[in-house]
Amino acid sequence: MTGTGHRRRVGMAHVLSTWGLLALLIVLLIAFSVLKPDTFPTAFNIRSIVNNKSVQALLAFAVFVPMTANHFDLSVGFLLGISQVLVIGLQGEGLSWPAASGAVLLLGILVGLANGVLVTFVGIDSFIATLGTGTLIYGLNEWYTGGQQVIAALPDSFTNISGALYGVPLPALYVVLAGGALFVVFEYLPAGRYLYVLGASPRTAELNGISARRYVTAAFLVAGLLSAFAGIVLQSQLQVGQSSVGPEYLLPAFTAALLGATSVRPGRVNVLGTLLAVAVLAVTVAGLNQLGAPFFVEPIFDGIMLILAVGLAVVAARRRTKLAAASEVTQTAAANPAAEAN
Repeated sequence: MTGTGHRRRVGMAHVLSTWGLLALLIVLLIAFSVLKPDTFPTAFNIRSIVNNKSVQALLAFAVFVPMTANHFDLSVGFLLGISQVLVIGLQGEGLSWPAASGAVLLLGILVGLANGVLVTFVGIDSFIATLGTGTLIYGLNEWYTGGQQVIAALPDSFTNISGALYGVPLPALYVVLAGGALFVVFEYLPAGRYLYVLGASPRTAELNGISARRYVTAAFLVAGLLSAFAGIVLQSQLQVGQSSVGPEYLLPAFTAALLGATSVRPGRVNVLGTLLAVAVLAVTVAGLNQLGAPFFVEPIFDGIMLILAVGLAVVAARRRTKLAAASEVTQTAAANPAAEAN
């Protein structure tokens, strides 16, 4: 009976740790719907939340990819900022929007490549390297704009990037496509498993012939590409370039990626957990705003959630390590009698 009760408690703890964020999201949706029944549970409000937070989700994916290899990319917010400025600025200088968008995506690839080279070839810690490149990008952004807004006539074909398809915001579809691609890579393809191995044990990866230079550099490159694309989507929404926009997206993106590591696959960052975390943060902020919370509540909330996310992610990682160690001991113990019998 005692063993059955223990197994039941362990099973419940596993379910809660795996789907806790989903349960929290459902509770938040119900609570805010009850508190603000006339405004919160409406199609307009849901579409607004999804449309506004899709850029944050894309940037959270950009943070997530190098984080699987235990690297941090602090340049993504600054790259988002300069991307949304350049894509309108280049159009104002005569480029078509596809050409301007292509140039911005190329910039994202180059920044990601530079981050990868600094981290894997030069050997600079990712925190320092990406903080340096991000600050450099921010300075270039200020130089390009002169601290002023960048305004240009944007064609409908560009602004329609953030439009809707059969009532579904297109930015949400971009998130689904990017998330689906990343899910396949990290759940089913060798490249994703290699990055997880590099994050868990670089020495083990080296012994198995996994190239840190190749895969970590590729991870930073994908992060740069996603950040630049997020900047393009953001500009199609804002329709005016501002050098101050971008860095404020960094903290929520990191919070989402780290908070996501406490759910679905507790102890490691994962795509579905990141999406759930973005949804929880978005619904909470939207609900608090509708309840009349002052403007400074959102950064306070994001800071608290980041600290909480880091703490929970560390605890989940330790628990995952302990369970793996316990499983290895059990398997060894089960194999010993067979060995003695032989």
